[in-house]
Amino acid sequence: MKVLIAEDDRFTREGLVEVLSEEGYDVIAAVDGTQAVTQFRLHQPDFVCLDIMMPGQSGYEACRRIREQSPDVPIVFISAKSEEMDRLVGFDLGADDFITKPFSVREVVARVRAVARRTYAAKSNPPAEFQLDDLKVLPAELRAKRGDTVIDLSPRDVAILQLLHDHPGKALDRNTIFNHAWGEDHFPNSRTLDQHVSQLRKRVEVDAKEPRLIRTVHGVGYRYEPAAEKTST
Repeated sequence: MKVLIAEDDRFTREGLVEVLSEEGYDVIAAVDGTQAVTQFRLHQPDFVCLDIMMPGQSGYEACRRIREQSPDVPIVFISAKSEEMDRLVGFDLGADDFITKPFSVREVVARVRAVARRTYAAKSNPPAEFQLDDLKVLPAELRAKRGDTVIDLSPRDVAILQLLHDHPGKALDRNTIFNHAWGEDHFPNSRTLDQHVSQLRKRVEVDAKEPRLIRTVHGVGYRYEPAAEKTST
C-alpha cells in the first residue's frame, strides 16, 4: 500500500518515512501542502498523513484539494495543533483520524495499521485466509492469529507469507520474493528483504532465533516447509 506523508519538519518527515517503510508501506514524502497535492495526483496513494501547519499551503487546504480528487481516500492529520476546534475543523474536512504531536512511533504505526485494515480489503481483493502450521493468516484483516494471540501484519507481510504458503517446500530466491512483495518497479535489494524478513519473524515465529515458518536457504533465499513434511524426512 502507498502512503503519502506531508510534513515540513525534516526530522519528523524522515522519521515517519523510515518507520512506515520498515512496516512495509511504500512511502511518498512531501515537504508542504502544495507538493502533497501534486504527489497525490501523480501517485494515487492509498491513504494520506498531513501536517497542518506547513508553508505555502496548509494541511487543511491540502486536504480540501485532495478530497476534490478522491472523496474516499483516508486522511490522517498529524499536528502540534491540539485544541478541540482544530480537531473539529479536521474532521469537518473529512479526516479519518487526528494524531497530536509529540507522538510515539507505536501510536503512529497503530493508527496507520487501523486505517490500512479499513481500506485494504475494499481496494485490493485480498486472498482468502490460509494456514502456515499453527499460524492462521487473515489477509482481509491484515492480521494473523496463533491461538488467542493476534499479530498485526502489513500488506507486504501478507504477500511474503502468501508466496511461501503457495510454494511449500520450495526454496524461493530473493529476487522472486522481492518482486512479488515489493513489485517489479522496485530494484531488488537483498538487504531490504532480509531486514524485512527479520522483523516479520519476530512477530510470526514462536522463536525468531529458530524459525519454523520462514526458513533461510543459504545462498538462495527462503522456504516454508510444512510441519508434516519436516517430520516425514
